[in-house]
Amino acid sequence: MDTVDTIVIGAGVVGLAVAAQLSKKQANVLIIDKNAAFGEETSSRNSEVIHAGIYYPQNSLKAQFCVDGKHALYDYCRQRNIPFKQTGKLLVAQNPDEEAYLQQILDKATANGVDDLTWQSHGELKKTYPELSSSAALLSPSTGIIDVHTYMQSLLAEVEQNDGFFVARTRMLTAEKTDKGFIVTLDSQGESIRLFCRYLINSAGLHSETVAKNISGMPARHIPRLHWCRGHYFSYSGKSPFDKLIYPVPEQNAVGLGIHATLDMGGQLRFGPDTEYIDELNYAVADNLKPKFIRQIKRYFPNLSSEKLQPAYSGIRPKLQGSQDSFKDFVIQNEDIHGVSGLINLFGIESPGLTASLSIARHVGEQLDLM
Repeated sequence: MDTVDTIVIGAGVVGLAVAAQLSKKQANVLIIDKNAAFGEETSSRNSEVIHAGIYYPQNSLKAQFCVDGKHALYDYCRQRNIPFKQTGKLLVAQNPDEEAYLQQILDKATANGVDDLTWQSHGELKKTYPELSSSAALLSPSTGIIDVHTYMQSLLAEVEQNDGFFVARTRMLTAEKTDKGFIVTLDSQGESIRLFCRYLINSAGLHSETVAKNISGMPARHIPRLHWCRGHYFSYSGKSPFDKLIYPVPEQNAVGLGIHATLDMGGQLRFGPDTEYIDELNYAVADNLKPKFIRQIKRYFPNLSSEKLQPAYSGIRPKLQGSQDSFKDFVIQNEDIHGVSGLINLFGIESPGLTASLSIARHVGEQLDLM
């Protein structure tokens, strides 16, 4: 039976970041993914935003990893020539009630260590962004965008430089716990393969719940239920009236941040995502979503030209938060939680998972004493 040090299940941005981190200390890290290439699910179907860390409850993993990960990600991009833009973001209010919520956001951001937000008055906004409808806004200068595909390519290159490797079209069937590690049975393009590894990382994103259920000795009580939440995006043709990202004030206890305006690396304007809980993986974008998008976008962009708005793509997040639930944090489990030595489970790694990816990777390394 062939042996590797670590098997990382899932070649999304977080799985790749974890593999890159562990490969610095180990000779042979194997990443597997059931798809034909890396990053084909949640990691390639998002807004590509580097978040500042302003929304999340103080001391939550999302807050800690987002703020720390943001700085690490900008540094990584500069060091490895990964395309990014620190565009900044405007979080806009439309009335006094929403302005009061902005103040709460400002206080929360400060508690999280984000101290660069500035208040923008109606007059300032009207002068700088005449197309924007807003009574006031918060400017977040450390928010940005990134070329996620190039970032993932760089992480994989780092793994391969450290003698690790990636195998596509491969899924884990079972993992049997032994005294020294795991015997893992894989289906690789129809061929059954058994490997031994010392460490097993469940970073399967949308499928992490299923993977955990196929690991012997993993207590069922520590496997949370995942909710698949689809978000749709619409593209906008023509020149963007904004050079910053525009976010509306999110609804209280909302599962998303509202339909916001983002830019890609080429300056193309797009809007999304909305939120829709689903029971099966389906990336369709229905035409009848357009009126809802128009209605919500026109709250802050009243001159939106509806004929320039077209369906683009959708993404699906693995949320721990159900449609009626309050905030749910990342869940990252080690032996101290589930009792299985050498196993790390990552559940509910949705936004801000991209921003937090390098920080999450360091945390996993620390959990395994591989830093």
